[in-house]
Amino acid sequence: MGTNEDTADARTALLVREAMDRATAELPALMDLAGPARAEGRRRKARVRVAIGAGVLAVATLGAVTASLLPGSGSQGPVEVVVAAPPSPSAPPPQPLHIEPTPGESSMADLPAAERTRQENFQDQAVGVLQSLLPPTVGTVQRTDLKVNFYRATKDGKAFPLIFSVRPSSEQPQPCQEVRGRVCAKATLPGGIEAHASTIPTGNGAVNETEVSFRYGTCNVRLSVFPHEASNTSSPVSPAQLLEVAKAPAFLDLVRTAQAQPMEEEQRSIPGG
Repeated sequence: MGTNEDTADARTALLVREAMDRATAELPALMDLAGPARAEGRRRKARVRVAIGAGVLAVATLGAVTASLLPGSGSQGPVEVVVAAPPSPSAPPPQPLHIEPTPGESSMADLPAAERTRQENFQDQAVGVLQSLLPPTVGTVQRTDLKVNFYRATKDGKAFPLIFSVRPSSEQPQPCQEVRGRVCAKATLPGGIEAHASTIPTGNGAVNETEVSFRYGTCNVRLSVFPHEASNTSSPVSPAQLLEVAKAPAFLDLVRTAQAQPMEEEQRSIPGG
């Protein structure tokens, strides 16, 4: 007695044979050609039979595989077919956090359209870099529409103001001094640039701000993260972490861009100030 496998093979062979016979029967009869022409006609008919046979065999094989997946067929289990989802549309550009200027204070809304677009594009780049380099404790970084150097980080409902400034200046930044509870650290950045970081007590000493600053070309660079004073929560990033941000090539690329095409007014000292 034949096995189920033998029966399936016999059915497959029969399907192939019948399909080939039907397909070749529909071909026009060969003309009574002589010699090479008649031989070419036979070869054409043979090629059609082979091609159709291969296609039917593939269909029959697929049917056999499908049948093996049915209950009671002894299959190891269902085969999962994964269909790739269509690509999602591009995410819209991030919207700035609106901060109402104080009376008499200007904002980015007052800039000429081209300059405002240039500054907003830089802010978008800065948000991406800062988000990737700052520790997760700072939360989500957003740009604001008040000033090109003003951002905000939010974590667990607490907002931490953030300043990233690349400001032209003829004067060197003052080195960190450990006075009034200030704690300093320093590191050498690529290119031999010396950077100073510090923890600065604010709010009557109850909370701390953290800051890193250094000189780059003709500009003074500053990255500061302020506390959330309403909840007495200090800056969620340490001076050591800010120094690591300052060393990163992506951060220095931002600084280089802002130094080459300044977006902040030149810092000028006030005599007697």
